[in-house]
Amino acid sequence: MEGKKKMILAGGVVGIISVLLVYFGNPGNMGFCIACFLRDMAGGMGLHRAEVVQYIRPEIIGLVLGAFLISVKNKEFESRGGSAPFIRFMLAIAVMIGALIFLGCPLRMVLRLGGGDLNAIFGIAGFIAGIFVGVQFLDRGFSLKRNYKMTSIEGYVFPVVNIGFLILLIIAPAFIFFSEQGPGSLRAPIIIALIAGLIVGILGQRTRLCMVGGTRDMILFRDNHLLLGFIAIIVFSFAANLAFGFLNIGFQDQPIAHTNSLWNFLGMAIVGWGSVLLGGCPLRQLILAGEGNIDSVVTIMGMFVGAAISHNFGLASSGEGVTLNGKIAAIICFVFIGIVSYVNSEGRAMAKSGKVVKSKS
Repeated sequence: MEGKKKMILAGGVVGIISVLLVYFGNPGNMGFCIACFLRDMAGGMGLHRAEVVQYIRPEIIGLVLGAFLISVKNKEFESRGGSAPFIRFMLAIAVMIGALIFLGCPLRMVLRLGGGDLNAIFGIAGFIAGIFVGVQFLDRGFSLKRNYKMTSIEGYVFPVVNIGFLILLIIAPAFIFFSEQGPGSLRAPIIIALIAGLIVGILGQRTRLCMVGGTRDMILFRDNHLLLGFIAIIVFSFAANLAFGFLNIGFQDQPIAHTNSLWNFLGMAIVGWGSVLLGGCPLRQLILAGEGNIDSVVTIMGMFVGAAISHNFGLASSGEGVTLNGKIAAIICFVFIGIVSYVNSEGRAMAKSGKVVKSKS
């Protein structure tokens, strides 16, 4: 029971901080969005040239450094990696494409609902459906195989890189891009955004908060521990939005969102399915990367590339809706994730050899 109370408290703090970030300048219903913020950072470094989404987001830096500092303090930092790195990289690209079709990661999905955006309901339905499909493969033995202990320097590199991002943000050299209009131009002051990221990074590390993990554990084990954090974010962000006058219940005129229900569903289905295979949602991947997990670092790098591909090739949605290129890419992502799920399931291999497979759940 004590653990559940801590999870609800952590989710509540994340929900309130997210709304405060909007109050201080972040885009509406986007106090945090891991996919959108990684997309902005990719643009800030020139990986794509969509001028309205270019900015090095301090929230991402804070998330990584918060998880890093608290894991080192508690002697939980450990460099590990080497589990199917290129497949992880490609799965991360697919997850990012799905997120930018929906216009948000799982964290922004619940924050959108907490702000009254009813389009998020279709995203949540797709997210749960994707996780459900992924769980079926987990139950049949899906695995990207084990990872291995690495030298400590491997784990330190990613936090150091994020310190480098912070330096670039502060000194703002000419080769770093900053949006002057659009979502990338809407941002909380650097110090406030950084502190917010640090707090959420620490909470995420201590509680294992994960949008995917909560739904997955509920399906597999009927364990609602992580799911409580998911629900708490919705409830507390709703209350905070109401208090600040940000609440706008409905489908129309929502900030950085479209009303195509089918593609909201399918975009988040890709995110849910792919994230199950990767072992966590984008937020969880950032936290794990801060703890020294090199597989998660590879995943984050894949998301950077996925963001660049989405905007360079016209895959990302906008308030006007989903692009044709985005729809084609989504179909390709479903096929790719399906193949990876099938090929890496032990149940398939054992069936071919005539052996009986027991569920790992």
